[in-house]
Amino acid sequence: MRFLVRRVGFLLVALWAALTVNFFIPRLMPGNPAQAMMAQFRGHVNPSALGALEAAFGVNTHQSLLSAYVSYVGNTFQGNFGISTSYFPLPVSSVIMRALPWSIGLVGLSTVLGFIIGTAIGAISAWRRGGLLDSALPPVFIIISAFPYFWVGLLSIWFFALTLNWFPLLGGYSETATPAWTWSFVGDVLIHAVLPAFTILITSIGGWILTMRNNMITVVAEDYVKMARAKGLKPRRILWHYAGRNALLPNLTGFAMSLGFVISGAILVEYVFNYPGLGFMLLQAVQSEDYPLMQSLFLLITVAVLFAIFLSDVATAILDPRTRSST
Repeated sequence: MRFLVRRVGFLLVALWAALTVNFFIPRLMPGNPAQAMMAQFRGHVNPSALGALEAAFGVNTHQSLLSAYVSYVGNTFQGNFGISTSYFPLPVSSVIMRALPWSIGLVGLSTVLGFIIGTAIGAISAWRRGGLLDSALPPVFIIISAFPYFWVGLLSIWFFALTLNWFPLLGGYSETATPAWTWSFVGDVLIHAVLPAFTILITSIGGWILTMRNNMITVVAEDYVKMARAKGLKPRRILWHYAGRNALLPNLTGFAMSLGFVISGAILVEYVFNYPGLGFMLLQAVQSEDYPLMQSLFLLITVAVLFAIFLSDVATAILDPRTRSST
């Protein structure tokens, strides 16, 4: 119980710090969202038009900093993040909800699959150290993981889309398709997601293989693994229930952070494939100086990472009770 209370306290303090930093950073920049939007129109700007735009965006230039901070925190907990300048007059929350399912479906599934496959290969490679699997797969995937996301994406487009014509080039679905919960549209979405998912998957497996293999090599030499072998337990049970379970613990935090960053999407991958996720939206928000959208996306990423780390700490405490007694 004490462990959980401390973790919840740390989470709340970190959330407050993230909210505060996210409040002050845009206010350290010159101007406001309305002025940034008006700056796109060169020449004289009517002050009354600027005032009307500031009112539409909810900008109050006469409000004190403390009052603005209290209003910001209250609006954040209510899910009111303001009006997007690049998608005006849509609110930021509705704009984010348009792209959130695409990033969770693509990047989230690819991250989970990469972790599972990489962890399994790393564990088996270390268990059969020096064998054919250990000599072939880890070096290949580790080399591939050093390639940039965008380069692997462009190579996939050239080979699978342009040369073999197996998959579509860009987008989340065909331009002629009508979004609906039908088998034809779902199939069209899945076929468009194959190449970007493959790009994320193949470039992320190498890191999980390397870390799991190193952890397994250390764990296999522990006394409790030797005792399990001396008892005559099946090698598969020793691999997954004794060595693998403990070797997995150091990877949980890294996996949790990867899941947290799913919210931001794989920016370069989504940009290369013109995929309608949060990563591509974040890049567009930066280019168009959409401060409310940028601020909300940064906060969403921070909150997602904090909650993912919190869940990782809880899972680690459940799998390894020693962590509870040492904190």
